[in-house]
Parts: sequence; structure tokens; C-alpha cells
Amino acid sequence: MVTRRAFLRLLSGLVAAGAATSAYGIVIEPLYRLQVTRYALKPRNWPADLHLRLAIVADIHACSPWMTAERVAGIVARTNAVNADMILLLGDYIAGHKYQTPIPPQEWAQALQTLSAPLGVHAVLGNHDWWQDRAAMRRGKGPTIAGKALEDVGIKVFENEVARFEKDGKPFWLAGLGDQIAFVPQRGWRDPHHGIDNLPATLAQVTDDAPIILMAHEPDIFPNVPDRVSLTLSGHTHGGQVRIFGYAPVVPSHYGRRFVYGHVNEGGRDLIISGGLGCSIFPVRIGAPPEIVVVDLGQPKQPLTTSKA
Repeated sequence: MVTRRAFLRLLSGLVAAGAATSAYGIVIEPLYRLQVTRYALKPRNWPADLHLRLAIVADIHACSPWMTAERVAGIVARTNAVNADMILLLGDYIAGHKYQTPIPPQEWAQALQTLSAPLGVHAVLGNHDWWQDRAAMRRGKGPTIAGKALEDVGIKVFENEVARFEKDGKPFWLAGLGDQIAFVPQRGWRDPHHGIDNLPATLAQVTDDAPIILMAHEPDIFPNVPDRVSLTLSGHTHGGQVRIFGYAPVVPSHYGRRFVYGHVNEGGRDLIISGGLGCSIFPVRIGAPPEIVVVDLGQPKQPLTTSKA
């Protein structure tokens, strides 16, 4: 028989454990556990002698107090320190949860302006960059506030576009897909379609057989990505944002946990999903630390490695 004293001790222990877990998920992991996660691989159609390092920054969700302009500046410094050939921003710069104070886009954009890489800094937009922009939603098209903020500081925003680059005299293409869920049907909106993406039209702009890297905010496009694309890079899921012993109860994807996080290889095609940096819906991360992703292409496949930033 459980005595009243034993019951109260158990109850107080559960309350303390809950408080500790809440403090960890709201403060410690989101703010103090930034990691650098590294992948090395040679995807299909990627030349073995083309060595390219990519730094991936995804899902900033700028807001106070969790993702201030000062914190973005610290992430920028850590990203610059990995000495990438190219830096890719995968969308969701604007916060989409109510437990936050918005940060003017000019402030986080100015912090991102100091990103630096020999082959440049390139971006796509995410769903929250559309959803939180009421004027763009009413128009049913851009420009968006987030996109303009990025372009004002010299960062190219891709929307169903491609660009050709060379590294050590060897060419490759970078493609950026428009957001797949930019618009959600709602009464009164002129254009209630879900996405602004057009994968066939994007890839049709490629004019030679050089390898292609595809930026797509949501990973759900991956089943439709042809073999012609060497590597697809996505964010959006936050690695589940809450993972319990590696299990994510909620994943914002039509495919559930199939595309929750990390390196996915299906039929010889490669996808890397960043766990991102900020928070969505609720300001909590548990078992899914914020991360900067570094991808070394043209290397034999090696185990994932992480380090604290």
C-alpha cells in the first residue's frame, strides 16, 4: 500500500522531472547545444575528382528571445569557420509560433550578410516565409518580405531557378525549388493552390550534363526527384523537433518519419535533411539539437560525425 507521504514524494518527483525536462527543452537544447553535423559522400553522377564543401543553414525562425539577431550572428561566425566552398540557406527565416517577439527582417538579414564563401551564399524560401507574409498570401505571389530582406543584403534567392558554377575547373549546377506549401487554401485568397514549386521547369533550365544539387525546403519532393539530380538538400522537419530515444512522434511531412532527419538514400538517390536551428509551433527542442550541416562531396561515404559548436 502506498502511503500518503510516499505518494506526495512520487508526485513531487514527477513535477520536478517535468520542470527539469521543460527547462531543458525550452532553454538548454535550443540555446546551448548548437552542433556541426558532417557528412562525406559521393552521390550518383557526382565526379570523384570534384571535391566540394557545402555549409547548410536551415530553419532559423528568427525571434526573441530564442533566435535573436545576435544569436544569428554567432551562427554565421560558426558557419564561416567551417571554410565551405558554398553556403546554402534552406528557408524559414521567419518564426511561425506565437511564443515569440518578431525580429525585423532587416536585423536577421544583416547578420546573414556576413556569411562568406568563395562560391557565394544562396537561398530558397520556406513555408513560414510565405505564411507569415499576409500581403504576399493575398496577392498569391511574391515578392515576400523575407525574400526581399535577403536580396537587399546581396543573397540570391532561388525560386524554380538554376545557376551554373565551377570548382577547380569542373562544372556543377545549383537548383532552388519554390516552396511546396507556400499557399494553404483559405476563403478569400485569390490563389488557393498549395505550392509555388515547379520541379520539371526548374530542371529544364539545365543545359548540359554537369551534376545538379537541388535545394528544396520541404523534403517531400524527394520521391519525384529524378536520377539526374546528384543530391537534394532540405530542412523543414527540424528533425522532428522532439525526439524521444530517436523517435519523433510528430513530423511535418506527408511521408511521416520516412524523411524526418539525416541522410536518406533511396534507389541510389541521395537526400540530406537538416535538423535546422530554430523552433516552430512551440519553442522547444528535445533530442533534436540545433545544427549547422557540412557536406563534403566527392568523398567516399563516411559515418556521420557531430561536434559542438
